[in-house]
Amino acid sequence: YVPAARTGGGHLVSRSSKASTDHETFKMATSTGTGWAQLRQQARNLENQTDTLFHTYSQFASIPNIPVKASEDERQTESKIQETLEKRETLISQLSRLLDSEATLTASALKQNNLSRHRDLLQEHRRELSRLRSQIQEARNRANLLPNIQSDIDAYHSSNPEAAEADYMVAERSRIDNSHNMADSVLSQAYAVNESFGMQRETLASINRRITGAASQVPGLNSLIGRISAKKRRDGIIMGSFIAFCCLLFFVLHVRKESGRF
Repeated sequence: YVPAARTGGGHLVSRSSKASTDHETFKMATSTGTGWAQLRQQARNLENQTDTLFHTYSQFASIPNIPVKASEDERQTESKIQETLEKRETLISQLSRLLDSEATLTASALKQNNLSRHRDLLQEHRRELSRLRSQIQEARNRANLLPNIQSDIDAYHSSNPEAAEADYMVAERSRIDNSHNMADSVLSQAYAVNESFGMQRETLASINRRITGAASQVPGLNSLIGRISAKKRRDGIIMGSFIAFCCLLFFVLHVRKESGRF
């Protein structure tokens, strides 16, 4: 026998039924928390997996010779990213339903923030996938643009020999014009250098005239400069005579030495 408890309104409530209700509530809260933690862990694992797949997928845009069509590895990587994003969307839906079944306001507010973060990150990754797909397509278009143009030009030339010959003559004319322009540029630079040398000669001549004019205005300066010049000439003559004498003496000694051998 379990005694009954009287409520405020006069109704009798069995203590055993009240304990059973509290136990079911605690059990439901515990199972809900465990399910939420497991689903969140799966969502985080899939987010990390998405980042790894994005790193692999972005490398296809930097291939030196990117093929015209997507390779098998590229298609598989893109398919894995799509599957991962779908799995994450399913997990977010399960987390949302699990959150709606809870009654605790504090826990629900915290989990609501976590759920919003998972949703925002999923939308960001969807935009990143679209951006990478466009980047790879642009790289593929750039890599195949020039070969396509060249093949079209070759096909046009093969079908129109006269046009090909005319294009060849135009190209030759362009090269000749470029050579003429280069020669004109070199000649213009030479004329400019020659003009610069002429201006420098005029400047030096003007400086010499000024120095000569200044020297003529100073009394005795011309005679001093003349004596200095004469002394330099005399010293040069003496030094030249001495060097000539030494050379002659060396030659005589060398001749005597050679004649003494014989």
